[in-house]
Amino acid sequence: MSTVSLKGRDLLSLADLTTEEVQALLELAADLKAGRTKIRCDKVLGLVFQKASTRTRVSFSVAMYQLGGQVIDLNVSSTQVGRGEPTIDTARVLDRYLDIVAIRTFEQKEIETFAHYAKIPVINALTDWEHPCQVLADLLTVQEEFGSFDGLTLTYVGDGNNMAHSLILGCALVGMNIRVATPPDYQPHPALVAQAKAIACDRTEILITDDPHLAAKGSHVIYTDVWASMGQEELATSRVPVFQPYQVNDALLSHADPQAIVLHCLPAHREEEITDAVIEGPQSRVWDEAENRLHAQKALLAMILGGEVSSS
Repeated sequence: MSTVSLKGRDLLSLADLTTEEVQALLELAADLKAGRTKIRCDKVLGLVFQKASTRTRVSFSVAMYQLGGQVIDLNVSSTQVGRGEPTIDTARVLDRYLDIVAIRTFEQKEIETFAHYAKIPVINALTDWEHPCQVLADLLTVQEEFGSFDGLTLTYVGDGNNMAHSLILGCALVGMNIRVATPPDYQPHPALVAQAKAIACDRTEILITDDPHLAAKGSHVIYTDVWASMGQEELATSRVPVFQPYQVNDALLSHADPQAIVLHCLPAHREEEITDAVIEGPQSRVWDEAENRLHAQKALLAMILGGEVSSS
């Protein structure tokens, strides 16, 4: 097990990590998945989710249970959070009960405020700005498939949303080229792109374009997400004609490397951002990617909380 430690740290953004820390986290995740390493961590994780969740909720819960800890799911509808208790009050109270908390909410500022007032580690389980835990699983999936990130290009097509933001940062950290193709009015935030370029230090190509075929040309990973994120459902119908040219289908995939894989963070709207044929096709690694949420998050929890390590 690496000597790199995240003990006691928050993970609010992938930019909170260094390249060495990401590499150590992925190495531990692979070892935990393969059963080469076992960690006992008798701690309590709290889940504070203001948005719906399947994979994040279940994978965090199972990961904590498998580490030997406990999980308290603080459902917003059954806690004072749902009645408008201020974030600063909730943070200072939960800080005295829990060992760590994962938060899924809307504004990035809210999770930053929580972390400011809580002494326990805080993990971003999704905000409108980023989804760092998903991208850790994505990087693990790419590494499993190709062995390393050297010379690889990941292409993201769709909305320049939280997934696009975290993928840009993640690729910059591991030295993988990234191309993001979105409609002109839906590009990722320029400040985030500038941040990623500073992290990459010219060792990673970061291309933002409105041409999906250019972005996909020779790419090793084709990635997409829904066209309207949680909280934007009322915009879904109006966005379809705008985003239709960015659908991941056989035609788009034909521009990629012949050995390219396809990823989607799920849930998928089949026949919108991705066709049924592609998500069920031989190049899809979507289900491996979903499984890897468990392993990446287990490694993250273990590195932040510490624990008793044994190797086999």
